[in-house]
Amino acid sequence: MKTLLVTLSLFATFSASAVVGADHTKDSLTTIKAALAAGEAVLVDVREHSEWDAGAIDKAVFVPLSELNNGLGADALQMRLPAGKILYTYCRSGRRSRTAADRLQEAGYDVRALKAGYQDLIDAGFPKRSE
Repeated sequence: MKTLLVTLSLFATFSASAVVGADHTKDSLTTIKAALAAGEAVLVDVREHSEWDAGAIDKAVFVPLSELNNGLGADALQMRLPAGKILYTYCRSGRRSRTAADRLQEAGYDVRALKAGYQDLIDAGFPKRSE
């Protein structure tokens, strides 16, 4: 019985971590701003259409997590995301950004998930997309 409980506990731990996704980046927002300004990085908004329509970060690329989860193909990704740049994923609160980072890493991109959400980025001075 004890072995079964330990096994179930380990399974639950690993299952939960697989769902949540990659760790959040340790890159500071200052570092991220500098990488964006230098053209070395791109912000990737993984929120859904209604969230994107309500506001987004200027020059962010829109790739909703739902599309990534539904198997957005390599050709479609290549048309939307630049190769050879760091991709910083963001969402509302940081959870979806981690899952999206996993999906994009599997596709061969250098991805770093942001813990900071959309409003945190706006509050930190990232420019809002003009309508």
